[in-house]
Amino acid sequence: MSAQLYFYRLLLPNGTVKSGLSQFMLERDFSAQLWLERRHKAIVLSLIRCPESLYSVARFFSGLFSPPISNEDLSGLLRDLSLMMRGGISIIDGLRTIAGEAAYGTGRGVVAAANVLYEELEGGATASQAFAHHPELFPEIVANLVDIGNESGELERMFMEGSRHLERVATIGRDARRALIYPVFVFASIAGAAMFWLYYVIPGLSDMFRQFHAKMPPLTIAVMRFSEWMHENFVMSLVALLLLILTPLLAFRYSKDVRKRAYIVGHKLPIAGLLLRTAGMAFFTEHLGLLIRAGLNMLQSLDIMERATTDEYYRDGVQKVKRIVERGEHLSVAMRSTHCFPPLVLRMISVGEDTGTLDDQLEHLAQEYRRRLEHVIASLSEIIKPVIILAAGAFLIFVIVALLLPVYDLIAQTMAGAR
Repeated sequence: MSAQLYFYRLLLPNGTVKSGLSQFMLERDFSAQLWLERRHKAIVLSLIRCPESLYSVARFFSGLFSPPISNEDLSGLLRDLSLMMRGGISIIDGLRTIAGEAAYGTGRGVVAAANVLYEELEGGATASQAFAHHPELFPEIVANLVDIGNESGELERMFMEGSRHLERVATIGRDARRALIYPVFVFASIAGAAMFWLYYVIPGLSDMFRQFHAKMPPLTIAVMRFSEWMHENFVMSLVALLLLILTPLLAFRYSKDVRKRAYIVGHKLPIAGLLLRTAGMAFFTEHLGLLIRAGLNMLQSLDIMERATTDEYYRDGVQKVKRIVERGEHLSVAMRSTHCFPPLVLRMISVGEDTGTLDDQLEHLAQEYRRRLEHVIASLSEIIKPVIILAAGAFLIFVIVALLLPVYDLIAQTMAGAR
């Protein structure tokens, strides 16, 4: 059964007419009419089924303007649903409760997501269909866990599993952002200071040097010419700066070939490679263990892993592993043939397959690689600090050599001439 989008006009009890769009997982238009009358306590004046193309457009704009929801907020939403279902509250009543908590400080993203799910369930969708219809809000792994819970009757447990998973992902992201705050702030300050000197300070110095016919070293001349070019072509220089920043970011985001080459190069670099390998193994073992523990078979789990993995280097590895597993090989044998995975992972997965404890071995690996990732992030923040100090010192030396030394020479010449 597919979702249908309807345009409706209602006559409300107060005499006003209300119109809008709503989607339903219903086979007959009459069922949608009954639902609207019961929900709004109104009379349906008109009900028109919209084309499927319009439904796709409506979903696009709905996702575009809906408030964002973070992993932390989504984790809290799933945890609340799990707790209420454990207490005997239905999922619809639980969503209605969460949607009504806007006055108590609940985030707009959580309230919007709860309303979206509530509307879907009230419109006849199952829990798995409601989550699957909104990939812009709910990651695929969460939608798959809900689907498994819906089929197995363990929806409350799957909500809690999804909540714990998102909480761990959010913790890793939060630690990474915390480590990057200091270097980003310092480099932004250095860039701001450089722009201030180029646009405001250097033109004044340039006029002074010309008035006194001062002799300037080649470095000073080059800096002044660059500053003059910026003044004469301010808009062009601003556009060039934006293109210099945005072009690689957009190419990385929208070009698979660029992403693949970037990840391949990144895995070969010393520090970046360590970070990518540790984060990749933490992601792989965490997700694969969660999917297998939830009841999916190996091919289904690898298929989801292929779509969920953002590291193109490991995505290629998962694709190769899936093709080999389809031929009947064990997971450890398939992973070993790709040369993408470290020996520790291969050995523990092999033991897990032999003893029937694969999900436990993956959980142990996930814990170990999360611990390593936290250590790597903490170490990187300490390594970056001296690098930043060196960068700030290099900028200061550049300013002194290019601008301040000629000023001192000019003052010395002036004083010598006065004597």
